[in-house]
Amino acid sequence: MREHVDVRATATTVEIFHRGRRITSHVREYGRRRFLTKPEHMPASHRAHLEWTPSKLIAWGQSVGPPVGELVERILNTRPHPEHGYRACMGLKRLFKRYGPDRLSAACQRALATGGISYTSVDAILKHGLDRSLLPVEAPPKIIAIDHANLRGSAYYQQQLLEA
Repeated sequence: MREHVDVRATATTVEIFHRGRRITSHVREYGRRRFLTKPEHMPASHRAHLEWTPSKLIAWGQSVGPPVGELVERILNTRPHPEHGYRACMGLKRLFKRYGPDRLSAACQRALATGGISYTSVDAILKHGLDRSLLPVEAPPKIIAIDHANLRGSAYYQQQLLEA
């Protein structure tokens, strides 16, 4: 780091030299914003992400509890690319370490019921202790019969049909 290096680029290869000694070489990648990084050149935290796949993350979620597995799957499926949901899933893993499997499962179940398909929703549910309270059950709407002189009802129309 912070050392002077020389770069030799050809049509197919990019080579990096430090004091005349080749440090590394990469196949040249063409296109706008196209980057190519060797895994051994990545920080350890980034390399850890390479080990995860959507199926591994979903399996981890299922091992914690069905609501966690379902939330992980929904997070990964709602992104244009599953990799975009990795950070949210890693956040759920941190919440698992902090709160344990029971609270995380309850929070994920609440998040799924309320439509909060994100790490931040689950985090907020856990911070406010909402995972410990029951979900409100919505009662079906009550149908109130209206009695009014201008309302005729179905019997009126049946009678009109018989007379015609």
